[in-house]
Amino acid sequence: MTNHLRPIRRALLSVSDKSGLADFARQLASRGVELISTGGTRAALVDIGLVVRDVSDLTGFPEVMGGRVKTLHPKVHGGLLAVRDDEAHQEAAELHGIAPIDLLVVNLYPFEETVARGAEPAVCIENIDIGGPAMVRAAAKNHADVTVVVDPQDYGTVLAEMAAKKGATTFALRQRLAAKAFARTAAYDAAISNWFAESVADPAPPYRAVGGRLIEALRYGENPHQAASFYRTPEARFGVATARQLQGKQLSYNNINDTDAAYECVAEFDPRRTAACAIIKHANPCGVAEGASLVDAYRRALLCDPVSAFGGVVAVNQTLDADAARAITGIFTEVIIAPDATEEAITIVKAKRNLRLLLAGGLPNPRAPGLLIKTVAGGLLTQSRDNAVVDDMQIKTVTKRAPTEAELADLIFAYRVVKHVKSNTIVFAKDRATVGIGAGQMSRVDAARIAARKAEDAALEADLPAPLTTDSVVASDAFFPFADGLLATIIAGATAVIQPGGSVNDDEVIKAANDHNVAMVFTGMRHFRH
Repeated sequence: MTNHLRPIRRALLSVSDKSGLADFARQLASRGVELISTGGTRAALVDIGLVVRDVSDLTGFPEVMGGRVKTLHPKVHGGLLAVRDDEAHQEAAELHGIAPIDLLVVNLYPFEETVARGAEPAVCIENIDIGGPAMVRAAAKNHADVTVVVDPQDYGTVLAEMAAKKGATTFALRQRLAAKAFARTAAYDAAISNWFAESVADPAPPYRAVGGRLIEALRYGENPHQAASFYRTPEARFGVATARQLQGKQLSYNNINDTDAAYECVAEFDPRRTAACAIIKHANPCGVAEGASLVDAYRRALLCDPVSAFGGVVAVNQTLDADAARAITGIFTEVIIAPDATEEAITIVKAKRNLRLLLAGGLPNPRAPGLLIKTVAGGLLTQSRDNAVVDDMQIKTVTKRAPTEAELADLIFAYRVVKHVKSNTIVFAKDRATVGIGAGQMSRVDAARIAARKAEDAALEADLPAPLTTDSVVASDAFFPFADGLLATIIAGATAVIQPGGSVNDDEVIKAANDHNVAMVFTGMRHFRH
């Protein structure tokens, strides 16, 4: 069957996206292919002078109910599903006057795009395609005989094969297009089902489907022996999936993962209030800072851990300018991502040929809801995005001493950052810049000690007289189960702490803070990240 040729003599075309349609249809017609079409697609083809049979003429039944019913008819589906080598099928087709359809060209109503632009529910419902997916599935099922095309990018492939095979297609091509067709309808239905689940506020629907469109196949995954691909989902969220890559090598799996982490982190900082920069390595921040300008924010972020920043990803929350571009390109950097960039900044970055520059077009909204998905053996774990923002939390002072105004500003800064560091984590901050980060530790005490040690190393690197953790503040992503973790931060120089609270030993921890005149506030909101 691999080389089984099937000539294309009759084609049904019904598309929402009409890009490339005119030339494709002209070339089909030039080969003597009979064209059948519906509504707007037929009108577009007739307008360019092609002879196109109306599907209502084929079925003997008019379009009804505002076009909702037009192709759901035996003369359409029989023409798609009839097995050419099955005598019983051919006898039934002849008895009922069903002509074979050799080529189906369908792309679906733009449901995902309609939802993404925030349309009203009734409009979204009207953009759920019924007849299209039914025809696509029928043609794909019968790919032994029928060629199905759901993507305008495949028009050229089909025409090239027809030219090479005297108007026919091979089984290999039909099988590949059928696989794509079933994947398309599956992704389409996934978008619809997830929209419905969100509409009825169901966090745990009985069935959960996931779908996306291939952006690109990657060189490999986390390691060279792992295969990897990158897909775009219907979610309308600025980030690495929506960004334009202006230059540099292809993004790797790890680049994409780190860039996403960097951009989500820097988006916590409102660009109308302050410039901000996040430097990420292995999906963890190694430096985050606010600044009077992007270059100021970058330099202050770099000071936190300049060793780890080498070969990292840099994200900024404002338009990348020339000063920031010069500073960032001063050390080896894998990726820069920004909402936009000046022409001068683009020219500066261009001098580093392998450095990837991504322009995302905007910042993701840290408060927006969303669905996160993780695979486990034999299953999927889903959860809502952590869209809790410290500005919206009820911060409560639990110690005798309340934080000063300056300490409170740093505590709020640190809590923005700690949300984006792998647990267990401790973040030291001073003057709205991280000065020590302990990430991904099994023990909170170890996270504190590592953060302090990194601050000591950074001080040596910068030839400072003392670590910047002196007179700093601390954020913890979860409560301190015992006072030992808190004491480790105090030894490093912390004067104020922000944490969720909620431990059975909160009183012990609060007492330790009071004993050292350390201010402590509770947020009531944990930020675990794994």
